[in-house]
Amino acid sequence: MKQSLQLRTSQHLALTPQLQQSIRLLQLSTLELHQELEQLLSDNPLLERLDDPLDHSVRLLGDGAISSTSTPTEAAPEPGAQDAPAPSEGEGFEGGEADSPASNDNDGEWGDLGRAKTPDDEDSRPQLEASGITLREHLMEQMRVTVLEARDRALVELIVDAIDDNGYLTESLEEIHERMPPELDIEIDELRTALALLQSFDPVGVGARNASECLALQIRRMPGVALVTRRMALTIVENHLTWFAQREFNKLKKALDCDDEDLREAQTVIRQCNPHPGAEFASDVSDYVVPDVIVRKAKNGWSVMLNNDVMPRLRVNSMYAALLKQGKGEGQMGAQLQEAKWLIKNMRQRFDTILRVAEAIVERQRNFFSHGAVAMRPLVLREIADTLGLHESTISRVTTQKYMMTPHGMFELKYFFGSHVATEAGGEASSTAIRALIVQLTSAEDPKSPLSDSKIADMLGEQGMVIARRTVAKYREALKIPPVALRKCL
Repeated sequence: MKQSLQLRTSQHLALTPQLQQSIRLLQLSTLELHQELEQLLSDNPLLERLDDPLDHSVRLLGDGAISSTSTPTEAAPEPGAQDAPAPSEGEGFEGGEADSPASNDNDGEWGDLGRAKTPDDEDSRPQLEASGITLREHLMEQMRVTVLEARDRALVELIVDAIDDNGYLTESLEEIHERMPPELDIEIDELRTALALLQSFDPVGVGARNASECLALQIRRMPGVALVTRRMALTIVENHLTWFAQREFNKLKKALDCDDEDLREAQTVIRQCNPHPGAEFASDVSDYVVPDVIVRKAKNGWSVMLNNDVMPRLRVNSMYAALLKQGKGEGQMGAQLQEAKWLIKNMRQRFDTILRVAEAIVERQRNFFSHGAVAMRPLVLREIADTLGLHESTISRVTTQKYMMTPHGMFELKYFFGSHVATEAGGEASSTAIRALIVQLTSAEDPKSPLSDSKIADMLGEQGMVIARRTVAKYREALKIPPVALRKCL
């Protein structure tokens, strides 16, 4: 075969670095965005933010005195600057040069809160959260004032180390006894005595080996309970706890030879118990979601605005930008300047896209904001994409891990999209609205005769919604609503 050179022209799509960064920033959550931004700020000296969280911190000098030097964001306005127009909220995203900071002559202010503070002000000092006590520390503190013998203390501490976060003993006494050194000459009865001593500590029920023993310990120490009711409650938790959990009331009445009133009193006593006595000492910290957009009621409808607290204010460093204009910058610094401008532009585009998508969602779900989840209409990503002239994948990125604060609560943007169910009139009903109706029906049902899935399907059919029983069961399980047998009460 003869070799030859040929020229060929073709077209293909390529993702530029700027476009790749824009897509990556769009799909990040608020937390991930700020983590990404901190990394970029440390890598690029030409990029700086105006809303640095350390700007309002108190700085100390070497001799321990409070520094009177203000940061640029704390600078007081120059004389005559009151008449100047205030910058817009989005001005921080522009990539222009930053003005030189003005000097702050008000040394008595610790921040820009608008009033002078003294070190004696209660709200001028940072408030630190006190560290909570753990379950082990709580038990050990009781042991120090209760147990006197060193050997008994060691045995109780050995059992305390086997207690889990819920207050249960995860190992049996036989297993603990087997791993003890033989030279200590510890008998199994000594461990039983130490466990009984531990079970007398607070919280009541700690040291139990199962749920039945935990409830029984609490019932025995519960004050103000009639003897007959206490015995019946102990019999239930020790011998028929499975029937009680499955609400097999007929079997319980037959086994206990009692009527509804006696069983109801025993049930009331059992429900006062805590099956997880050690959970109150757990150190789990609640995770809070910060909304990206906020929806408020306006005169002409609903207004949508971005949450300024999650919008970083960025700018190009003025000193480095001036050096580049004078031709004193290196080639790498010029590339970093371009990257800083790209980031500022992509950041502004990210929040603009989120705002546009949120406004389109609110426009189509006006009934939800006015009447609640029962008025939710079916909505798919394609509908928003066609309206805004964006790709469906872009809408998917925008609505993932982005949250909206509404008068009805905090919702992820994906919450407003869902499948539909046909109605007898030929229309469509949103699956979210059907879930809300199921919650309403089960909340208003008679506890003695709860609604079955078939009955709920029939009641929804009376409202014009064609829905099968298995679909009702699927929605009920997704809502974590127990089945009809577990919702029945005496």
